[in-house]
Amino acid sequence: MGNKLQHCVSGLEGQYDWPKKYPYCGGVSQSPIDIRNELLQYDPTLRPVEVRGYNNYTEPLPLINNGHSVKMSLPSTMYISSLPHRYSAAQLHLHWGSVDHLGGSEHTIKGKQYPAEMHVVHFNSDKYGNLSTAMDKADGLAVLGVFIDVGAFNPVFDHILSHLGSVRYRDQVVQIPAFNVFNLLPERLDEFYRYDGSLTTPPCYPSVLWTVFRNPVRISQEQVCLLQLSSDAIEFF
Repeated sequence: MGNKLQHCVSGLEGQYDWPKKYPYCGGVSQSPIDIRNELLQYDPTLRPVEVRGYNNYTEPLPLINNGHSVKMSLPSTMYISSLPHRYSAAQLHLHWGSVDHLGGSEHTIKGKQYPAEMHVVHFNSDKYGNLSTAMDKADGLAVLGVFIDVGAFNPVFDHILSHLGSVRYRDQVVQIPAFNVFNLLPERLDEFYRYDGSLTTPPCYPSVLWTVFRNPVRISQEQVCLLQLSSDAIEFF
């Protein structure tokens, strides 16, 4: 495993310059956060996360290099049904590390970073017509955060990872054949951390209801390296 890691190379850079152009990126409500025991308070009224439409979509899904990460567009027929409003899916994207900084997750648990993190972004479709309209509203967005750890080969994540070489340049798009998106989520949807925060990339609006699942999903070390090798080849910003 150690030898394989030597072939993984650098990931995303430049986030420290974001507040110069996007003031919210330096704000007090900025996500991600370090989830520590002293911040946690059990809320028995919270329902397990319930999603609809994730497992029966049959059309290709566009994967794009958006300049910050790789983003897969999702149809609004996928939605969260367990919140006070209907939050319809818009996209999911990934964050990962590098050989020099193996922790790639944005959120941390008591200072621990996972190799990567997936964000599934939804907008409040009861009140707003699309993601762009909802993005800067206080109740506009709900994001599911999923930690990604090292384990066995994950064929579901390979639907995304195997196409990374086709989106090397900003605004480049590739169509991914339909697959069961629900299987990207962890098995336990009733164990999570929830807080009010922000987008983690520009423009960093404080408009996100975050649900970060406690249990990670797992991909193989080879898949982690594929992600990091793609990061060296992909051009961001």
